[in-house]
Amino acid sequence: MVLTTVDFVIISLFILITLALGWYSRKTASEGIEGFFLGGKNLPWYLAGLSMVATTFAADTPLAVTELVAKNGISGNWVWWNMLLGGMFTAIFYSQLWRRSGVVTDAEFITLRYSGKEATFLKKFKAVYLGLFMNAIILAWVN
Repeated sequence: MVLTTVDFVIISLFILITLALGWYSRKTASEGIEGFFLGGKNLPWYLAGLSMVATTFAADTPLAVTELVAKNGISGNWVWWNMLLGGMFTAIFYSQLWRRSGVVTDAEFITLRYSGKEATFLKKFKAVYLGLFMNAIILAWVN
């Protein structure tokens, strides 16, 4: 594949915009954990919720969607459209509740909701389950 001038312009603009956003956000992000994860709590709830949804999309998402459509036809899109609907539900409803609870991470939420040994067990279980098993399944699925 040969890149043309238009390709280089688009790539350069993408890099410049990304660097500019990082430069603009550096002050807020360096204020502490809330500044880094929550934008200093200056983001409206719907942008914070959409950010939660956006973090679930990665470089492997187009590969997974392509595989689903290739194997199942256009109806294969329902698998990830279902996730999209759940993500929008999360962004619209749960991000407001999350903000109101005053927590930053899901581990803090588990500590707030549960306590003692139960909270510790759930945090450890999630770390092992999501960190080992789910990541292995996702990596195997797209590769």
